[in-house]
Amino acid sequence: MQYPSPKPPHTPSSLSTPAMATTASATLLSLSLLLTLSTATVAHPDLVLTVVNNCPFTIWPAIQPNSGLPVLEKGGFALETLNHRSFPVPEQPWSGRLWGRTGCTHSNGRFSCITGDCAGKLECAGHGGATPATLAQFSLHHGQADFSSYGVSLVDGFNLPMTVTPHEGKGKCPVVGCKADLLATCPASLQFRYPAGHGKVVGCKSGCEAMGTDELCCRNHYNSPQTCRASSYSEFFKHACPATFTYAHDSPSLMHECSSPHELKVIFCH
Repeated sequence: MQYPSPKPPHTPSSLSTPAMATTASATLLSLSLLLTLSTATVAHPDLVLTVVNNCPFTIWPAIQPNSGLPVLEKGGFALETLNHRSFPVPEQPWSGRLWGRTGCTHSNGRFSCITGDCAGKLECAGHGGATPATLAQFSLHHGQADFSSYGVSLVDGFNLPMTVTPHEGKGKCPVVGCKADLLATCPASLQFRYPAGHGKVVGCKSGCEAMGTDELCCRNHYNSPQTCRASSYSEFFKHACPATFTYAHDSPSLMHECSSPHELKVIFCH
């Protein structure tokens, strides 16, 4: 990852001339000092991550940072239907993933979720989630122009519709993700049911998870862009949600470089 240089400060269109400055050279010196001080104190603009639950039921968003980076919002929380939660991200470069958990319960001192469970914890505290789960992936505050890259991945399957919407950014800042409810159309061979066997479809597995072959999991000989290919299973996801990653070496140019957005909004269900 390329780490960013400090973003140049906004320069006001006019600056007051100090009263003591009686010559042009004194005025220029004062302006120079003001700009130097401004440059020294300006950091990245505030960036807020907002999670919105438009689903007709409670979900439990979970957040996992990449190794060595801070955990945001303790890694997980409950979010009732038609509610949202906003929180700042670090000013330093940060990368990680966010997903939604469903069917969570707390009984006999144990917390667990039907999909997306993270080591039986409400606050994931850096733990990853169980598949299948729809993932939002982020790489924030990188590059020379304070870029935020983002994408939605179905590589680990699907459990909830999800999109990422940037606000007030510059450059390539499209909305990406999957608005479709794939639980209703998931092929029988990929269905994840609860209770197991004949219960309700609560997730749609990836071909890798369902079949476990090296080819579908892009492992060993198949772990390269040349040998890891789309399959009929990944094509099911791609056809329904083209603005997503659907297999390990998928390269749909969806990790956009959006410069200095004020907010990234992750919306579950539409």
